[in-house]
Amino acid sequence: MTIDSKKQPTILSFVKDLPNLFSLAGLACTLLAIYFSIIGVYYAAMIGIIWAVGFDWADGLVARKMKGRTGTDSAFGGQLDVLIDIVSYGVTPAILLMSYGKFEPIFLIGAFIILSTSAIRLSYFSTFGLSDSKYTGLALDNNSIILVFIFILESFVSEGTFTIILYISAVTLAALNVSQIKTPKLSGNPINVYILATYTIAITIFYGWKLV
Repeated sequence: MTIDSKKQPTILSFVKDLPNLFSLAGLACTLLAIYFSIIGVYYAAMIGIIWAVGFDWADGLVARKMKGRTGTDSAFGGQLDVLIDIVSYGVTPAILLMSYGKFEPIFLIGAFIILSTSAIRLSYFSTFGLSDSKYTGLALDNNSIILVFIFILESFVSEGTFTIILYISAVTLAALNVSQIKTPKLSGNPINVYILATYTIAITIFYGWKLV
């Protein structure tokens, strides 16, 4: 069965939906994180990574508070979130790992593990959703929250040591993403969104200071 095109909204009509604008703002932060990872300005990349999570969580909070959103709006927003998540939580950390590892071939293995597990995890979630209000496997956004904190160690240990720490941490998180552990949906609680906002500001100040 085909849908009458005259009854379908235009593609760009969804851009004006506020939650989608938040999602796209997060994508912009992700692009900056990728750019700064490639050129080796890792502190700036950390700021982009954590702001991407902030906008990701905020779009859900905004969507739940808005009235008058249709089922189509929600479905489109959900699809947009998933597509952005694979870039924010799959592509970005993979590029970060490869860049910090000077693009040595061995880092391709870790990058592939990160990227493939994130794709598998998102596909699983799209198929089965939440179980008893909990995720199966560690939610991908937690990876970014943890990694930007772990990156603080980069200032206190040698580059070689931190390369090993980053590699092991990223791959371990990837394994947890596709594990059978049950984790709560932290972004579903408004209080957690405000806690993340505070964390995001603190991380921004710390890494911003390191950039000066």
